[in-house]
Amino acid sequence: MGQAWGFGRYGGPEVQEFFERPDPVPARGEVLIRVEVAGVNPLDHILRAGLVDGLDGGRPFPRVLGMEAAGTVLARGEDVDGLEVGDAVFGFALTGGGTYAETTVLSAPHTARVPDGLTATVAATLPVAGTTAVDALDQLGLPAGATVLVNGVGGGVGLAVARLAVGRGLRVIGTGSTAKREHAEAVGVRFVDYTAEDVTAAARELVPDGFDGIVDLAGGASLRTVAPLARNPRDVISVGDMSVPELGGRFVERRTDRRNLERAARLALDGLLTPVITAVHPLSDAPAALATVESGHASGKVVIKVA
Repeated sequence: MGQAWGFGRYGGPEVQEFFERPDPVPARGEVLIRVEVAGVNPLDHILRAGLVDGLDGGRPFPRVLGMEAAGTVLARGEDVDGLEVGDAVFGFALTGGGTYAETTVLSAPHTARVPDGLTATVAATLPVAGTTAVDALDQLGLPAGATVLVNGVGGGVGLAVARLAVGRGLRVIGTGSTAKREHAEAVGVRFVDYTAEDVTAAARELVPDGFDGIVDLAGGASLRTVAPLARNPRDVISVGDMSVPELGGRFVERRTDRRNLERAARLALDGLLTPVITAVHPLSDAPAALATVESGHASGKVVIKVA
């Protein structure tokens, strides 16, 4: 039996609970891992609320929270290639296993070995934030010297996008609240504080001719405010707002396969995708970890150290 943290029904924080469960049995195409570190993401509380039920793998309640983790392979299901018992790995719990737990199952095609020199803490941040940053910037395909606006730069994904964009030689302007300034500027972002200045006016002053691309992490009214700042509406990529085509932009095309995970890991080793980790919680403090992310005020990446 191992401890896990999840939810017994759909709802808000009040449905969350700790519970004991047997180690999951890996199905075809899955690996059982002992979790060392789990990443915390906004998608976790969105899943708990029942807003995207199709991503939970149809597992019964109680369900474990979390979508990404790093750990050690304990067992393999059938038809698993490239991963062996004892391997240090990182990846996605796309089949609904959840990662805020002592053990869990990961989808083998969406899991990769942790390369030498990369810590489990860093690896656990790459499946969601790392590969999203790679996907968004690949989709834009901007050359060195181009300008990109990162709308909502202060969170885990936003800072990953910004760091990778700076590494690619892009000029990066980012929007966020006052509390996000320090971390954004530390990775090379020219910061625009939406709580203290007019975002549109400030951005136009910095880039009068319009941005070559925009990566949106905020969505909603914020997206609609900044979208006209792009020189070409098609070069607005949103990570969280699927209505972006209404503005002429595109939703991010996600690649969660092993090859993209390995690519993100190489970039992290090279210092081009190193996450800004601002809080590390033990599993016993998982409620506080998720509450910070759910509040919308988290700066950088929050992780849960399980083992």
